[in-house]
Amino acid sequence: MRSKRKTPMQMAREQLKNEIEAVQQSLETANSHFENASDPDLIDSYIYEMNAISFRYRYLLRQIRAYES
Repeated sequence: MRSKRKTPMQMAREQLKNEIEAVQQSLETANSHFENASDPDLIDSYIYEMNAISFRYRYLLRQIRAYES
């Protein structure tokens, strides 16, 4: 019986998908914290955090699209 080994490209793509899922979860968490914050400094910090996570998310989407083309 022949084992099904993943190619390096398949493994990299799978890792990107996992990372995208983790980033989506981080964004949901930051958004939840933002929604529940009342201190202006915390609100600002969550805005910056959500922006940073959004940039990372867009980067990862570009990377996975490159693997798919």
